[in-house]
Amino acid sequence: MEKFTTLTGVAAPLPVVNIDTDMIIPKDYLKTIKRTGLGKGLFAEARYNEDGSPNADFVLNKPAYQNAKIIVAGDNFGCGSSREHAPWALLDFGIRCVISTSFADIFYNNCFKNGILPIVVSQDNLDKLMDDASRGSNAILSIDLEAQTISGPDGGSITFDIDPARKHIMLEGLDDIGTTLKNDASIGSFENKMQAERPWL
Repeated sequence: MEKFTTLTGVAAPLPVVNIDTDMIIPKDYLKTIKRTGLGKGLFAEARYNEDGSPNADFVLNKPAYQNAKIIVAGDNFGCGSSREHAPWALLDFGIRCVISTSFADIFYNNCFKNGILPIVVSQDNLDKLMDDASRGSNAILSIDLEAQTISGPDGGSITFDIDPARKHIMLEGLDDIGTTLKNDASIGSFENKMQAERPWL
């Protein structure tokens, strides 16, 4: 998994509450277990018209936001079903960070497992960031995970909280398997001890 240390990029505003995983990646795209190629389905029902053409009114289709790396969203982002395809689609599109006032628990956990940083901020700070994100091509945010800060285009900065263990796995680029393998020596020692003490197992 790619390490997350700092990120500077365009932030797209999605001032909608209760964006669920079916909106993030509609069920029609769940036929694959591959993590790649899902970016085209991200927010598909909002991004495309019925004839398949791009919906010019949807934020990610606007020229200033087509290469967005950050989403600033309304409350309760990622609610609904537990589909892991949702963070896969975000990541495949190029989104590495989502900022909101709250996230659904399963989606929140899945983000960390896939290299996306979900940041929880207060409503006041979200309002400031939403305003920053509404500036089109000037909607540049800089996120420093080590310092736990988000800096806006005007130089203002806010701080955010994150669980130290989750911060560590993001900084190191560790998924669940990588985290387990960090204890490889201890696991090997335990296995050798068990084999010596209980050879019948």
